[in-house]
Amino acid sequence: MTLWFTEKQTSSFGITGKVNRTLESEKTTFQQLDMVETQEFGNMLLLDGMVMTSEKDEFVYHEMIAHVPLFTHPSPKHVLVVGGGDGGTIREVLKHMRVEKVTQVEIDGKVVEYSKKYLPHISSEYENQKVELIIGDGFEHIIKSENRYDVILVDSTEPVGPAAGLFTKGFYAGIAKALKEDGIFVAQTDNPWFKADLIKNAIHDTKEIFPIARLYTCNIPTYPSGMWTFTMGSKVYDPLDVPIDKIRDINGRYYTPELHYASFVLPKFVQNLCE
Repeated sequence: MTLWFTEKQTSSFGITGKVNRTLESEKTTFQQLDMVETQEFGNMLLLDGMVMTSEKDEFVYHEMIAHVPLFTHPSPKHVLVVGGGDGGTIREVLKHMRVEKVTQVEIDGKVVEYSKKYLPHISSEYENQKVELIIGDGFEHIIKSENRYDVILVDSTEPVGPAAGLFTKGFYAGIAKALKEDGIFVAQTDNPWFKADLIKNAIHDTKEIFPIARLYTCNIPTYPSGMWTFTMGSKVYDPLDVPIDKIRDINGRYYTPELHYASFVLPKFVQNLCE
């Protein structure tokens, strides 16, 4: 018997892949967690039936959420990652030598546990001495923090279940307080084909809170529509003003100095969401 997995990205559209075997399937305190081995994309983490990451294409998301803000900020010493239990974002953050500490707040410890077991290349930096892992609520952590972080990265699931509060104006306002006076935040904000209203609200809310607000994109084949967006809010530094000679080669597979700027060039229909 051939086993196939389908993520229903809308009520009438989805993405399908052949599954060799199921590695884990557990209803955690917060969500349905499945780890499967796929034919095309290797081991894949699913939460509530949605693809979170896979061995084959994970580098795109993790490089883009981390390197764009960390090369924009001239001296990112203390970085907060909200969510991101697979560990890929902190792996990329730690490629920046100026970073002295990475605090990660992940609500579901099972995501970390199974990522260490089945996605070791992605979760490879959890034992790094610069990493502080907190199993807890990222929203609550933000509210309790003030003038603490240089960069905050919101590496969340889609706005359902425990992640719903991470897409609100109140959360972005809390982030602004938790950042230092020249801080930057980036949040993943889904795709413009199926979640246009989410993106429009996120960028508009960010504009009301931060002096600099920008949207940028990348291509991730296992995510809905393949076109993915990130919203950046910055108190001082504009990512388009960074001198290119300040962006070093991180030996990545997606992000490059040239792509740093090109990722902010938006198709017209996406530009319209930002107006």
